[in-house]
Amino acid sequence: MRFQELYKKLIKERYYVFSFEDLCVFYSDENPSSLRQYLSRWKKNGWIGSLRKGLYELTFPEDRTIPDFFMANKMYSPSYISLETALSYYSILPEVSMAVLSVTPKATRRFKNIHGLFIYRTIRPEAFCGYGIEKHNGFDVLIAEPEKALMDYLYFKTLRGGKFDREAERLDKKRLDHLNKKKLGQYARVYQLDLKEILYAEP
Repeated sequence: MRFQELYKKLIKERYYVFSFEDLCVFYSDENPSSLRQYLSRWKKNGWIGSLRKGLYELTFPEDRTIPDFFMANKMYSPSYISLETALSYYSILPEVSMAVLSVTPKATRRFKNIHGLFIYRTIRPEAFCGYGIEKHNGFDVLIAEPEKALMDYLYFKTLRGGKFDREAERLDKKRLDHLNKKKLGQYARVYQLDLKEILYAEP
């Protein structure tokens, strides 16, 4: 198989990030071991890049600007962008997180590649909600609503008796005040969080 053939196929299907399993579906007549050899050769030539074991991105003939959020969704599924990454995106937290943080009902994972560090934290399946699809540079990204990102964040901050310090966390009070109180309550109940005690109690 020639790389040009694969490239045209992937571009047509918009598979800028693709897996070995995707190739097996596209080329079901090919021997899987031959497909692995092709991938190894194309990677060595710099035509594709490895995001994690079994997952690749197209890097030739043009290096596309694929959003980190989209790559995070693809690298470990199901998952959605949340925690400090989403809170920073919504300007609720002032700092930009050093890693792309997501939540998943699957086991905790972390991957590092040329794009950076991607961390996935485990939540209960019933808490895997409160996210939507946004367009980032033409790519569909699964990201938490601001209210759910905050509840995911508070859940991990208070896990196993941890204390939440509002002043130390530097949450933007004005943006917090504009969040949907009904949604906050709904997502807090999923985690059995007492928002009056955590967010609104007098210091």
